[in-house]
Amino acid sequence: MNDPLVDVVVEARAPWSGIVPAGGTLTIIDLHGNQAVDFLAYLADDTTERYSATETMVWQGSVFLTTGSVLRTHSGRPLLTVEDDEVGRHDTLGGACSKESNTLRYGHHTRHQHACVENFLAEGARWGLGKRDLVSNINWYMNVPVEASGALGIVDGISAPGLAVTLRAHEDVLTLISNCPQVNNPCNGFDPTPVRIIVTGP
Repeated sequence: MNDPLVDVVVEARAPWSGIVPAGGTLTIIDLHGNQAVDFLAYLADDTTERYSATETMVWQGSVFLTTGSVLRTHSGRPLLTVEDDEVGRHDTLGGACSKESNTLRYGHHTRHQHACVENFLAEGARWGLGKRDLVSNINWYMNVPVEASGALGIVDGISAPGLAVTLRAHEDVLTLISNCPQVNNPCNGFDPTPVRIIVTGP
């Protein structure tokens, strides 16, 4: 691995954002295990070209991400490729928690809780992005099985302490991360923990 451009621990419940240069890598390390990491990606020089869950799933023929998966924009343009995955399966369907979804799913007493949408909005604002720029996101490490009926569940993760996923950028890519603050379902083992982010150059 090249010397890192960024090597930072993102605290539990916190956001992070940064640009992964073309040919460089982004590595996310699940330091304590069972920690969901919500993720969005945009072309750094044209943020209208952004991650599309639909295009990514259609091109690869799977709703799960793992080694070899290519994250694509709505026009099919490749943003990042999963170069190495020590977990084996990551979610594209579960979405990002928000104050509104917490209220709907878990009751009005959860409305005050910080959520991933708020993290995305805070980090996105640093790059001129707003609510209309948020799209369906990836949930690294989150375990969302799809039943034969089509029903989705959010269950205990399949990650473990120290496991990593590494992506290589096709172009300069802006990435937004929410180290998920959710405490009402098992996606974080009901106890959000820090993750480590490493960005290297080409």
